[in-house]
Amino acid sequence: MTNMILAAVVGFCGALVFGRLLLPVLRRLKLGQKILEVGPNWHKSKEGTPTMGGFFFMLAITAAMVGIGWTQMRDGHYTHLLILGFAWIYGVIGFIDDLAKVRKKRNQGLTAPQKLLLQLSAAAAFLSLMRYTGALSETVTIPFTEIAFTVPWPVYITLGILFITGMVNAVNFTDGLDGLLSGVTLPVAVLFGLMALRADNAGASVFAGAMTGGLLGFLWFNFHPAKVFMGDTGSLFIGGALCGLAFALNDPLILLVIGLVYLVELLSVVLQVTYFKLTGGKRIFKMSPIHHHFEMYGWKEKKIFAVFSLVSVLLCVAGWFA
Repeated sequence: MTNMILAAVVGFCGALVFGRLLLPVLRRLKLGQKILEVGPNWHKSKEGTPTMGGFFFMLAITAAMVGIGWTQMRDGHYTHLLILGFAWIYGVIGFIDDLAKVRKKRNQGLTAPQKLLLQLSAAAAFLSLMRYTGALSETVTIPFTEIAFTVPWPVYITLGILFITGMVNAVNFTDGLDGLLSGVTLPVAVLFGLMALRADNAGASVFAGAMTGGLLGFLWFNFHPAKVFMGDTGSLFIGGALCGLAFALNDPLILLVIGLVYLVELLSVVLQVTYFKLTGGKRIFKMSPIHHHFEMYGWKEKKIFAVFSLVSVLLCVAGWFA
């Protein structure tokens, strides 16, 4: 518990420090976000806000892992390093995407096939390493039940790759309003820390603590009105980190419970696009992802942040008893 709290403190302070140092650099380099024309017209005022702010908490989490997580390395436990490396790989994919957007001056960077191939490859490499180091169990437990079953490794790895890719993109879709993804993810990170303590997984608890502190520190810059956006750099890092923690704790299906907000965001996009194509232009939602639907109904960003974050808290409370 002590190391987890220390990691949270280092992550929080680190995010503040890196934010102060890097925000002027992002502004000087004119790494501004391009806003979609089809989005809410009041979002146009946000155009030019620096992006790639995910580096604030990515570097802070890394600093916490170096400063606090070394004790686990000394004891021969390296799972938390695999989680960190995996999250960074996804963060780099997001950085490449963000950089392409800035250079092309549009809200589309890498093509969908390019991003999908990179994400599938990263997931495959992570699960293979986890399997090789013996940190992964082929036993799957269904939340809220006593049902547990063993899956053959080829099937487990294949389904795991697809699960990670889908969940990471669901997390990415949630990043659409000031502070929203951080607010939704903070209770998830806290819960993972507590679950890691319960499972006596010290490395995962330290990582979860660092992530909690890092995201809280990032909110200082990203809460409405945002001074910086995390970009795909940060959102893909978060998605990779959450999936890494879930698999490290050998409880990936828990994300279907505590990550329900992410899944609803993804589902709203899938339903909207599918219905639009099938009906020749009709829509289920005023706009997707679903946080924009509420925004178009007149909800303010702070209200959406508060409601979605509260829902995430309640889901995590339920998840603790799953």
